[in-house]
Amino acid sequence: MGRSDEELVEACRAGEASAFDVLVGRWEDRIRGAAYRILGSEDEARDVAQEAFLKAYRGLPGFKREARFSSWLYQIATNQCRDRLRRRKTRPQVSLDALEEAGGALIVETRQGAHERLQERDLAETVKRAIHALPEEQRVVVILKEYQELTFLEIAQALDVPVSTVKTRLYRGLVQLRLRLETEGVRGTAPVPVPAP
Repeated sequence: MGRSDEELVEACRAGEASAFDVLVGRWEDRIRGAAYRILGSEDEARDVAQEAFLKAYRGLPGFKREARFSSWLYQIATNQCRDRLRRRKTRPQVSLDALEEAGGALIVETRQGAHERLQERDLAETVKRAIHALPEEQRVVVILKEYQELTFLEIAQALDVPVSTVKTRLYRGLVQLRLRLETEGVRGTAPVPVPAP
């Protein structure tokens, strides 16, 4: 079995540059996926992931082992996403691409006819619009919990907020999401957590 994130961080600090390449390989898809779900743009998500890894590499000497490396990395990426969202406040909020193109479908694919696939795509689009209509704080927590499958503690560390705040934002976000979906005529359907690509 390979070295843990923390062992790789220590190896990087000791001058083993290739150890950071292993960390990038291990976390790049998940960080890019989270950024994509928050920003709705593959190009921006790719940029955020690159910026997050660059910032993490430069910040390794100051990294404290109080948090897990992955939580710290998500915190960096989430902050990058927030900065980008603040800069685009004057433009339409999010340009939505199909999640399927980024490796994350909201609906589990099964063998079915064209009519069912069309209904699934319509539902996926409705769910994406509802998620992106959530307030930023709630949207980020819903994405990190339901799609990135982080624990409450990992999200709290990534966002630098108490666990109770994470739980409150998740609860409120899911309630608003359900209400938005019900106004669109969708009942009894929740986003399916997507396994890591």
